[in-house]
Amino acid sequence: MMKRRLIAAIGAVMLVAGCQASSDPQVQARNHEFGCVAGTVGGAIVGGLIGSTIGAGSGAVLATAAGIGGGGFLGNRLACR
Repeated sequence: MMKRRLIAAIGAVMLVAGCQASSDPQVQARNHEFGCVAGTVGGAIVGGLIGSTIGAGSGAVLATAAGIGGGGFLGNRLACR
């Protein structure tokens, strides 16, 4: 069940990232900003899903929180170059 959610989340992020092509500078700037937000949110979702599979009990909450934070950070760094 978790594997399906993870695959669906990754697929959605990839589909959104593929919609960015224009030669207009204003559109490119808007698309870059959208890509940054999509990368951050997508990374947080994927990180949270991965983190939730690691811990048990109260450790699951900490692992999920760490996954959300780490995934959001990495997604932002990758998308906002």
